[in-house]
Amino acid sequence: MSSTNPLTDSAPTDPGDRALVARAQSGERDALEELVRRHQAWIYNITVRMLYHPQDAEDATQEILIKALTRLSSFEGRSSFRTWLYRIVVNHVLNTKRGRLEPEAVTFSCYGHGLDKTPDLDPPDQATVPVDVRLLVDEARISCTSGMLLCLDRAQRLIYILGEIFEVSDAVGAELLEISRQNFRQRLARARRDLHNFMNDKCRLVNRANPCRCAKKTRGFIQAGYVDPENLLFARDRIREVREVASRTYGAITTLDEQYAEIYRRHPFYESPDLVPALRRLLESPDFGRATELP
Repeated sequence: MSSTNPLTDSAPTDPGDRALVARAQSGERDALEELVRRHQAWIYNITVRMLYHPQDAEDATQEILIKALTRLSSFEGRSSFRTWLYRIVVNHVLNTKRGRLEPEAVTFSCYGHGLDKTPDLDPPDQATVPVDVRLLVDEARISCTSGMLLCLDRAQRLIYILGEIFEVSDAVGAELLEISRQNFRQRLARARRDLHNFMNDKCRLVNRANPCRCAKKTRGFIQAGYVDPENLLFARDRIREVREVASRTYGAITTLDEQYAEIYRRHPFYESPDLVPALRRLLESPDFGRATELP
């Protein structure tokens, strides 16, 4: 998987996508598949943070790529390919049906009440679980902080994911959402305020005065069904962190906003399921013509 970040300010000047698009538009299947490989991980990492469940994110990523492939002939190069593609991503994740674990509406107050009701217990005994207890604690940490994102409405959540976790500039964010740079900054500030206020009140990762500890909540999360030791959704061995593939050079974390955001930048940057084989089967299907009618 390429670590090149397509969401940086410099990405529109990258000639690689344009060359691949031109070749794909002329019928070169290899170029089409290479475009998918270049972008599928970044699309997947946006969708999994929006929809929470990896399978929902995989389905959404495939739907986005199908939309992009069936509309590729309409790309005329008036904007960067990055802008064209990620506008499809933005529109899809804002309007797609709710994921299986994405609630219709959840408030920070309700979420905090749920955390308070989860008992503080010692971590599971290693002999009683099929995976390393440290992975289970990581699963609890990532699932809990990912759940906090779901307390933001979809528009807020997307702006926070783009602007704070993946660190897109206001210029790029405004371009993708088709709003002004000032509007993007204002919306990002509101999302930060709402999420960071909750974390400051509840999460010990950012405020050591809080009693909530990931290790102490892990067994309670398992008992409640939020963490399944037999099927970890988020924690993985040897997966890079977002901070390793984002564009910023990390030094001292000096501002409060950066301290909160660093919790999310230390989440995994997930390997995307390879969707090329499935898309190849679709392209070779006699029914592919009907797919071009997708909205």
